Amino acid sequence: MTENGFLNDNQETIQYLKKIPALECFSERDLETFMRFSEVKTYKENTIIIEENTLDDRVFYLITGKAKVIKNGRELIILRRTGDVFGEIGVVTGIARSASVYAAGPTTCLIVRTSQIDNLNEENRLTFKYVLYRGFAEILANRLKKTTEELMDAKMELSKSK
Repeated sequence: MTENGFLNDNQETIQYLKKIPALECFSERDLETFMRFSEVKTYKENTIIIEENTLDDRVFYLITGKAKVIKNGRELIILRRTGDVFGEIGVVTGIARSASVYAAGPTTCLIVRTSQIDNLNEENRLTFKYVLYRGFAEILANRLKKTTEELMDAKMELSKSK
């Protein structure tokens, strides 16, 4: 892991973060606050970003590059879009990470320490938690929808083969 060279300037970073769909509703002032409990890091290819079965309070937003999600040694998905989120399930549930995530080439992420949100004043704390958890809910609902569709397709295939 190394500090990201191309996002040195806080203003440049904030302008870039405005492009992340889950953060676009934040004002520049809000994003400046957000940056106080966040960091931007670049990972080299094949570097582990999240390790399966570990606990922590971080959620990751993909800025550039690709991230491979691996469960029990099997690749589940490759995240490649700016704003793709990972690590949110452990944050929402408070349980150990359900999968590992590796950088698939140079990969830059915004890393948010969600426990630090509790240090904000009440108004900001509620706003930031609302926006983050609403984003998590949308992500998880979309993943559940996709999984349900895949399950229904698999059931149809199985019933055809009988």
